[in-house]
Amino acid sequence: MDAESVKSEQSSRSRRTTRQQSGSHRSRHSHRNHKGKRPDMAPFQTTVNLDDSRDGQEIIEVQILPQDENWGENTTAVTGNTSEQSVSMEDVSNWQGGSESGMGFACQRYMETTLSLILCLVAYFSPLAMVMMPKLGFFSRAFDNADLTPIARSQLLACNAECKGQLVSLAVRMILLALALWAIFLRKPAATLPRIFLFRATVILLVLVSTFAFWLFYVVQVTEGTKAIIEGAEAADYKSLVAFATSFADTLLFIHYIAVILLEVRHQQPVYYVKVVRSPDGESRSYTIGQFSIQRAAVWVLQKYYTEFTIYNPYLERIPVSKSQRKALSTFKYYDVDGVNASQQQSQSRAVLAAHARRRDSSHNERFYEEHEYERRVKKRRARLITAAEEAFTHIKRVHNEPAPAIPLDPQEAAQAVFPSMARALQKYLRVTRQQPRHTVESILKHLAHCLKHDLAPRAFLEPYLVEFPVMQSEKERRPVQSWSLICDELLSRPLSDGCSFQLIQSDISLVVTVHRLPHFHVSEEVVDPKSNKFVLKLNSETSV
Repeated sequence: MDAESVKSEQSSRSRRTTRQQSGSHRSRHSHRNHKGKRPDMAPFQTTVNLDDSRDGQEIIEVQILPQDENWGENTTAVTGNTSEQSVSMEDVSNWQGGSESGMGFACQRYMETTLSLILCLVAYFSPLAMVMMPKLGFFSRAFDNADLTPIARSQLLACNAECKGQLVSLAVRMILLALALWAIFLRKPAATLPRIFLFRATVILLVLVSTFAFWLFYVVQVTEGTKAIIEGAEAADYKSLVAFATSFADTLLFIHYIAVILLEVRHQQPVYYVKVVRSPDGESRSYTIGQFSIQRAAVWVLQKYYTEFTIYNPYLERIPVSKSQRKALSTFKYYDVDGVNASQQQSQSRAVLAAHARRRDSSHNERFYEEHEYERRVKKRRARLITAAEEAFTHIKRVHNEPAPAIPLDPQEAAQAVFPSMARALQKYLRVTRQQPRHTVESILKHLAHCLKHDLAPRAFLEPYLVEFPVMQSEKERRPVQSWSLICDELLSRPLSDGCSFQLIQSDISLVVTVHRLPHFHVSEEVVDPKSNKFVLKLNSETSV
């Protein structure tokens, strides 16, 4: 109403006409803004309507638009577009999701495991097949030759007490081998690696070579058995075939022992010290690690990251500024209406530059006070939230078999009845700590019902909101597949070495890993003479004993 309050010499009628035109213009402008209001505008927007229909009296109508009911609303906007050729974050996420569910990724993830499983099954059932095939009628040309007498044919397939003992020993070996394979190897791979795993490939190659060699000698031994009997030489009877299959089972057990040493035991002893630094927030952890290859060390670091690092919150990169500080930090533009000369303008520009320099020099001081004010606000909201949760939990009492004054509620209904009393305090705390994108009303009610069902305390209910670790606590990180990019100057299948470093990247998060070898500790023994453990008490006038 500033335009209407200016004094003038116009008549009252002209002033009323001007006021009507201005009011109609503002009403149209506000109505247009209300219709075209964007959903991402700040909460509690207002519209002003002016009306002059009551005998020339001006009526002002103010309408307050309610706040959006979206619990996870955040006023911070994050964008990745810096040019016309840049790719948005949505496109990148869609592309990653497509790559994780595509046919190529499935082949890369399961092809090696499938081939290894097929080879292991063939090697495992080979000793059993070697024992059962002669009894099932295979190799009929070798055992049903017309030149063989019935006695010689029965001797070939006979199994005496010693042969039966070998069969029992073979059965026990196969059971032990099955348990060993189930305990060590029959599990899903923890990661899909970009390079070949040398030790695993070595074990698979040993299995392949052993299986091929034993089958080759087995076939040769069986086919040459008939010829040996005809010529009067020593024949390969069924007893020798059982011993041959038992030797194959022993070989598979030894290969499994070597696989356990190379794949499971070798890296248990700490050899290196690794430091993991996360960018952009700079959080770091230090660990001891064994003799891994670079790609396996990257998988080991990711397992530690998801279980020991805190949740990265990008909305906390810039600490929110309070209203008083926002007013102090606001900038003003000055306009010279009357005009100034060049010397005055130069002096004013120098003053502005000096003010900016002083402000730049005191930026660390401003950051200190901003962080201090933010910590104070967080502690204040935290105390209010704990108090509200404790008061809300006092209204709930578990009903056993005794009669209740009201209708009993199930955990979900009790959670819906109790939650409104602490919803405001919880919402304010999540807003000041920038956690509202991670927690929805449905998830909070579900967690509250779970806590009421198991008689948990208020602090136990507030634990997911007060404690922000580990990373796996966040529901957005509980995906079946996590894709990371591994960057290293060395070949990824090579073992770790002193001074090696590599980087893991996922979206805006980067993990830089530096490797150093643990020192050799030289510990010497020093013997203390027992006679030296004697003392003399010195007394003087200044001591008080």
